[in-house]
Amino acid sequence: MAVVLFHHVEPVSLAWVRSLFAAAVLLALRRPWQTTWTRRRLAGAAAFGITISLVNVAFYLAIAHLALGTAVAIEFVGPVAVAAIGSHRRRDFAGLALLVAGVGLLSGVHLSGNAVGVAWALAAGVGWAGYVVFGHRLALAAELRPQDGLAAGLAIGAVVLAPFFVWHAAPAFTHLDLFIRALIVAVASTVVPYSLEQLAMARLTRPRFAMMLALLPATAALMGLVVLGQLPSAADATGIALVIGAITLTA
Repeated sequence: MAVVLFHHVEPVSLAWVRSLFAAAVLLALRRPWQTTWTRRRLAGAAAFGITISLVNVAFYLAIAHLALGTAVAIEFVGPVAVAAIGSHRRRDFAGLALLVAGVGLLSGVHLSGNAVGVAWALAAGVGWAGYVVFGHRLALAAELRPQDGLAAGLAIGAVVLAPFFVWHAAPAFTHLDLFIRALIVAVASTVVPYSLEQLAMARLTRPRFAMMLALLPATAALMGLVVLGQLPSAADATGIALVIGAITLTA
């Protein structure tokens, strides 16, 4: 739905609208102001929320140039790196090698015509690593209720980044159908999954959580094919398969 909305709202502005709408929904549901906030907790929530918003911007710019499955696979540079850093297991090094091979294949296929898309996908991967680190830290904060940090973080991120991305967001507010579709994007891609991930982060170690996302490249490629008609080439399919192998190996 987001890819289709790119015809009406620029990707960077739609990413900001997504964070804004998600923040509004979560603030109404969670009422995080009822929690006691210290400067440290607010700083942690702010880092988390701003990181989420910037990852969304980079990812939307990536899928504006690349097929959905390809962009998601390249983006896994972040979570796999988080899982492998500090590890001494041979299988983690083998998984990292598979990841490099898969991302290298995907990047090589698209560098000639879509170097910008590859660059944004890699940037989203770096940001995703930060999301895992900040989110895990926030989810384990005993003083916060589940999702309170997410709600506050998204609100802070939406306010801080508004001057940079609000300028082309007008269609999402002036056309009712676009407003409803943008709201659905916010709920389906931020409110529901990120809330569930906060619950998961509180129960799983950081490396294990990072690798529990193994199905994403496959489901993204499938949705890209069924909904957007993006048929992956043999090289794309091989690269995505290598990334999934790397995720599975390091899980």
